[in-house]
Amino acid sequence: MSRLLIFSLMAIFTICGIGLWLYFISPLPGGPFKEELVPELVVFCIEAFILVGVLSLIQRSLEHRRRKQLWLSLRGSFRDMLSQLDIAFLDPEGEPMASRELETDPRIVTHMIEQLAAKHPHIDNLMALKREAEETLSLTRDLVAVAAQLSATHMNWWIAIVDSIRQVSLSRSRSHLEKSINDMLVNIQEFDRLEF
Repeated sequence: MSRLLIFSLMAIFTICGIGLWLYFISPLPGGPFKEELVPELVVFCIEAFILVGVLSLIQRSLEHRRRKQLWLSLRGSFRDMLSQLDIAFLDPEGEPMASRELETDPRIVTHMIEQLAAKHPHIDNLMALKREAEETLSLTRDLVAVAAQLSATHMNWWIAIVDSIRQVSLSRSRSHLEKSINDMLVNIQEFDRLEF
């Protein structure tokens, strides 16, 4: 149910309920309609207002949860690539980030973009990331339809992510590989900025 329809129904029940209540408490002469039916109609309007409001809240909550699960499944698809990149930037005494952080925390992508601009990962790490991109490409391509369930904008950024992963997998030089990785991270960052 659309938000406009829900608000319209709630407004109708509110106006009807208030109107009937004012009619009931007015000093106009009463009759069976005013004394017996009007109080029941007022109660019906109150119950309908609450029911529509509660059901809409439940529906919105369920929809938000479903969209969040879709977003998490999309983000989780390139966790291994982000993990490889995290390892590439890791200090000798540092600990790799937890999988959950890599899947859910958008700040990590921003941090990785800054890291990539500041230092050049070892070629072995870059090659490991390239191999991971080759393995991840088909999975991320298959998830375009899932991204489309969130919105057309989500789908467009997801297609850009898939294309940048493809570029990573096809890179033949360090400079092209680093540029493709940066493009991939920027696209992921833009995807993360969209609300789900």
